[in-house]
Formats: sequence, structure tokens, C-alpha cells
Amino acid sequence: MRLIIAGGGTGGHLFPGIAVAEEFLSRSPENEVLFVGTERGIEARLLPKLGYKLELISASGMKGMGTVKKLMSAGRLLYGYSQSRKILKEFRPDMVLGVGGYASAPILLAAKGMGIRRFIHEQNAFPGLTNKVLSRIVDGIFISMEEAAAFFPKGITQMTGNPIRKEILWGFQEQREREAGDAFRILVFGGSAGAQRINSAMLEALPFLESVKHKLRITHQTGDKDVARVREGYQGQGVQAQVLSFIDNMSAAYGAADLVICRAGATTIAEVTACGKGCVFIPYPYAADDHQRKNAESLVHKGAARMVLEEDLSGERLAAEISDLMEHPEKVAELEKNARFLAQLDAAQAIVAAMTGKG
Repeated sequence: MRLIIAGGGTGGHLFPGIAVAEEFLSRSPENEVLFVGTERGIEARLLPKLGYKLELISASGMKGMGTVKKLMSAGRLLYGYSQSRKILKEFRPDMVLGVGGYASAPILLAAKGMGIRRFIHEQNAFPGLTNKVLSRIVDGIFISMEEAAAFFPKGITQMTGNPIRKEILWGFQEQREREAGDAFRILVFGGSAGAQRINSAMLEALPFLESVKHKLRITHQTGDKDVARVREGYQGQGVQAQVLSFIDNMSAAYGAADLVICRAGATTIAEVTACGKGCVFIPYPYAADDHQRKNAESLVHKGAARMVLEEDLSGERLAAEISDLMEHPEKVAELEKNARFLAQLDAAQAIVAAMTGKG
């Protein structure tokens, strides 16, 4: 069988697609996968390194644009539609899965016109505009969070969870033992490019953690631009920290952590629940439709995480959250238990089974 996975732009869209590709390819040596994305997305940089076939098309969004830019975007969509028809004719897929992002629209619209089976996966609690529009022309919809069901037709919507890459699942199960003693290990990251506001808040929190700084062991992914400043900040406060621009082995980082401080993208939420980690989410306030806050709230309401909105974020507030969880390990254990309960480790299998009709 042949599958096209369309979309990307960010890791939050792309990584679930990679997890589905892994599962689909593992089922038969005759199966083939082709990714379709745009040259501006993370897929253009990452997929060739992973050995996946990738075709690039023209596509961009329209939301929030002026009239001229909307017309230009419409032109790119029409060109992308033409490119998509050519790709579909050459690859001849049995099905197309849209994972969100601009590139999913032209290919799914073209697949509709050519009678090819179509599916979408929505990672967030509040669906993006592209998936809400595409939901009218697809054969099946897969969602990661229960809250998203209200936006889609009931008969074709299935709760699967968010697919997780094998490197996260397998690596976490082989995690190294935590350090002995009473050290409290914190993993901090703001996505693959880092988050300057989170970086600053952690440094601002250190003076308020002076009495417990000897217990802290911090691993902090900062992004390229902030690594030197953050490293110097920890050194200046005498806090033991491993500061990296990018963490290659996220599975090991999750495994070693007692607490995770991070944004609330859908893929991050899927990974931390799979790893059963207690989190303090700091949602990115400028995400489309404020979907990161809605993602975080979904876990907070189930007792599986804590949340600090960026508008309320300060060093003192963040230090208070850290101190409370350090002093009350039973609260961390409760967050971990509830997070683990929400994990859906078979999401990729469920999606592939639904698309292929093979359990």
C-alpha cells in the first residue's frame, strides 16, 4: 500500500506524521510513504536526514492577512493544487493523511477530486482553520484530545491520541537510573527553537530558590540564540545546570526528570503523558486561537499538570511552583499518575488500522 502524509511547518504537525509513517512501514516491506510539505517548513530540513521521500509544493495561509496578501496566498494554493495533482498521479497513493499545516490543504483537495481516500489528524484541543475546513471533504478524522470532537462530524471522528515517535517510546523505556540522593531534576525547554521568555523566567527564579539550589539539577534547552546567556546565568547563581541549544536525546531527558517546565504544544503533551511526567506548562500566548492554553487546560482540569500563563509569569511565581513540588513529592507523584493515565501509546497503530482497515 502507498500513503501520502501531507502537512508540517512545525514539529507539532510533523512528528505525529513521522510516527504514523513508522507504524505504516513496519506493517509490510511493500508499503511506501511519501511526505508532502513546503520549503519553509521543518519538514524540508528534517525529513531528508531521516531518509523519507519528500515532495515540496506551494502553499501558505490566509488568516489575518490583508486583501493583497490573501490574493497572493490564493494564487499559491491554486499552484499547489496543480502540483498536488501531478504528485498524486505519479505516486498513486491508496490514501492521503493530512497532519495540519498549509501543505495539507492542496493535496487533500486534489485527492478529493481524484477519488482517493482522505483522512486528517488534529493534534490540538482547539482545531486549526485548515482542518476545520478539510473536515468537510474527508473520509475519517483522528483527534488527540476529547475537546476537539465538538468541532467535527461525529460519524467519522475517532479519538486516537497523538502518535509518538518510536525513539521517544523506546528510549524512555530504556531510561537511565535517576541520580542517587535527594537531587531534584528539572527539564526546561520551549520547543526546538527555545523560548526566550521561559529562559529568562528560569534565571529570574533562581534567587527565590537560593535555599534549595544545592538540590537542583537542571537540564535546559535554550535554542541557539540564548545558550550563552542562560549558561552564564546559572553559573552566576551557583546552580548545577546542563545548558544546551538543542537536546538530541529527548527520551533520556524526559526519563531523568522529576519535573518538566515547557510550552504546551500537542506533541509535547503527548510525549510527557507517555513518559508520565509532572509538568508546569507555560503556553505560548500567540499560538493560533490560543490553542496551547486550551491544550494545557485539558490536562490541568484532569489533575495531570500545572499551568502558568505567560501574562502571569515571573521569577517569583515560577520559583513558587518549583518549591511547592520539591517540598511535596506526593504532589509530583499525583501529577505523574494522572498524566500516565491520559497517555495513549497506541495512537499510531489506531490511525494506521483505521486507514487500512487492518487492526
